[in-house]
Amino acid sequence: MNPYEYLNEINYGKKDLMTSEQNEKDYVPFVINRSLSYFQDTVGLSNVMNQYHFLDKKLQFHFLINTVRKRKRFSKWDKPDEASSIEVIKEYYGYSNEKARQALKLLTSEQIKILNEKVYKGGRK
Repeated sequence: MNPYEYLNEINYGKKDLMTSEQNEKDYVPFVINRSLSYFQDTVGLSNVMNQYHFLDKKLQFHFLINTVRKRKRFSKWDKPDEASSIEVIKEYYGYSNEKARQALKLLTSEQIKILNEKVYKGGRK
């Protein structure tokens, strides 16, 4: 089962999905807690579940489904901006991930912009 189906039921549907062992195995607490941490009214609850990570997945799901207020919630996960800069450095210099991270600390944003223009092959950015 898709982790976002669990999240949808926690946020809005309020239907118990833990009806089989397979559904319990498919539940990924990290994804659920990370998704709930983006909202002011659920960040505390996701923190509580992170503190009690050793609980059964079924118990975690039931806690969240019964304590989170019904509301539509959606947010995209934040991704670090430096990931694209690291890729540009790796491609231009032929560095590994670790060396590219080290080089990123040494380069200015203007230098990275120049590298990005040199590596750019056309198409969408």
